[in-house]
Amino acid sequence: MRLDKFLSDMGVDSRSGIRKKAGWGRIKVNGKVVRDPGFAVPEGAEVVCDKVTVVYEAFSYYMLNKPAGVISATEDKRSQTVLDLITETKRKDLFPVGRLDKDTEGLLLITNDGDLSHRLLSPKRHVDKLYFARIKGTVNEDHVKAFADGLKVSDDLTCLPAKLEILSAEDISEVHVTIREGKFHQIKRMFEALGMEVIYLKRLSMGSLILDPDLSPGSYRRLTEEELTALNALTGRI
Repeated sequence: MRLDKFLSDMGVDSRSGIRKKAGWGRIKVNGKVVRDPGFAVPEGAEVVCDKVTVVYEAFSYYMLNKPAGVISATEDKRSQTVLDLITETKRKDLFPVGRLDKDTEGLLLITNDGDLSHRLLSPKRHVDKLYFARIKGTVNEDHVKAFADGLKVSDDLTCLPAKLEILSAEDISEVHVTIREGKFHQIKRMFEALGMEVIYLKRLSMGSLILDPDLSPGSYRRLTEEELTALNALTGRI
């Protein structure tokens, strides 16, 4: 692989920026300064740019605890995006798998693995997504049944059967909701159809991937090998 592609893929700089760095002697391969941006990087070589070792990854996987106020997009001119929260040197082709509403918190997978993303989001695979929610109103067993039967939220949308678990039933109720779809504002619309309002929403899991309780809002970490293996098994890749 060309040196400039290697470094630009990993988000070090643009191709033109890499060419400048090379010309200034700021890039080393296996301890030797390389000024040719077209240099073919040997497999397993140590590449250092500006005294920082850069390891090439074909695919990257991050677990992010999305905070409220951040949008699930790759770029935006007005709002902070989930990719802005990944502050380490990273691949330039990362994207969020699915989306969480701007005011929704919780688990979000960030990757550049398009095949895994497609498999996780495909309606055919019915990957469960678990949410914690606070609801303005008293949730009861009639609401649990309505979710289980498949709730009609508009003339053109009846949601698939979903699981509603009541954690507390007060003026402000707390619940767990498990859905297998990802329709726009789905959980909010489901409760609105029952005359109630979602005032807080957080995603806790997506399939086998469970939000790390040690991740504070806005923080992230790379997926473990065990987590990635479980996702691959869930989606039929192994």
